Amino acid sequence: MAIQLIPKASGKTLFCCSKWWGDPDLPPQVEYPMMEYEDKDGTMQEYPLTFICQIDCEDIAALDPEGRLPHEGMLYFFAAIDDFLGYESPQSSPMGRWDRPMIAVKYAKSINMETFNTCILVDDDDNPLAEKAMELSFERCEDRSMGHKLLGLPFYDDVAQWNEGCLNLLQIDEDDDLGIRFYDSGTFNFLIRESDLKYGNFKKTFGYLHSL
Repeated sequence: MAIQLIPKASGKTLFCCSKWWGDPDLPPQVEYPMMEYEDKDGTMQEYPLTFICQIDCEDIAALDPEGRLPHEGMLYFFAAIDDFLGYESPQSSPMGRWDRPMIAVKYAKSINMETFNTCILVDDDDNPLAEKAMELSFERCEDRSMGHKLLGLPFYDDVAQWNEGCLNLLQIDEDDDLGIRFYDSGTFNFLIRESDLKYGNFKKTFGYLHSL
């Protein structure tokens, strides 16, 4: 079984909690992931990846009896998906496989509210860039389900066939309520080989964008 993610508006602070959008609460040794790109003058620049969500792994432990995911600590997901949220991106977002530095998955083995800090991105006028944080709840769903989910298989058969031996770590579906649209009808999957997931090797995660 997979685990469905259900974002909803919330008035809570959500510091060190599971949340969608907002700003990540990171341990001091973890830097916000940046994407390098070449500007029109040929100079290498850095651009922040979009923070998608953070998962307090205790929240999903009961829904993962096989122990495929950690049951403590925090998982973080980032990707260069500005184009699909209505914002301009300095680099195009291709169909198919995305490797680092266009995606990043971070994992903190434990959560310490005394040392974690919220990493707030601002524009040139010091206005926050992130969408308002949303509370996350979780429930079981079928492996092939549509929607936002952890584990299971990609909803589209083509993605599963072209990436044989890989599991869905996180699937992001198009969602009008969240302002997400992947071209005509698509999904973005964070994929990982079963052996890498078994040993918590999240650095081997890659992204896959697919649309009909």
